[in-house]
Amino acid sequence: MAGSAFGGQDGAYGADPGPAALLISVNWGTYIYGVNSGQVVETSLGYFINPPVSVALGVVVLGERLRTVQWIAVGIAAVAVAVLTIDYGRPPFIALVLAFSFGFYGLLKKLAPVGATQGLVIESAVLAGPALGLLLVLHANGQAAFGSVSASHTALLVAAGAVTAVPLMFFAAAARRVPLTTLGLVQYVAPVAQFAIGLLVFREPMPPGRLAGFGLVWVAIAVFTVDLLRRNRQELLAPAI
Repeated sequence: MAGSAFGGQDGAYGADPGPAALLISVNWGTYIYGVNSGQVVETSLGYFINPPVSVALGVVVLGERLRTVQWIAVGIAAVAVAVLTIDYGRPPFIALVLAFSFGFYGLLKKLAPVGATQGLVIESAVLAGPALGLLLVLHANGQAAFGSVSASHTALLVAAGAVTAVPLMFFAAAARRVPLTTLGLVQYVAPVAQFAIGLLVFREPMPPGRLAGFGLVWVAIAVFTVDLLRRNRQELLAPAI
């Protein structure tokens, strides 16, 4: 099924790393915009709803099968997005772009015929030229922060690259070893931290309607997690029965 959708695994990524590089650059750029524009809570929503997107892609593209309880969790997540859309007065565009760009990125990593490190190197090489060109333009216009604010600021920007790259390598390695539905469930740690920072550190507003939407998201997470733990326990006990 994956072969018919992406032209086979060898053609899905190995011959053309551009789609994966484009997706991850869209994801990074959207996240940076969300943080710098004071919308950290909405960025956390994007990564909260990313796992249901990964689950849906696993079903539609890879032919993975969901149990009834998992379908219920996906439905709850969809209702949560609808509630948050009403609260915001618009679709949560930042959250949706983050969720779908990283969801499709995970799918491409699943299909990639190259290792985690090699894939990240290829993607970085694809993005290096445009990124360098943008830096040169910003420096020429006197708008660049890299190397022109302070030594500590420049060091933090360099460190941000490593902080971004290492988790991506782990993610790429996991994407080739575990089902996409399972991979989606372990991605909730980051948005929990983002949500806490947005709420407690940056003091972003949390009106009742928005809190209700996030509450539904957390209910979906709980349903997913309980079902996964129960399923794993049954599989562990099965040989002994």
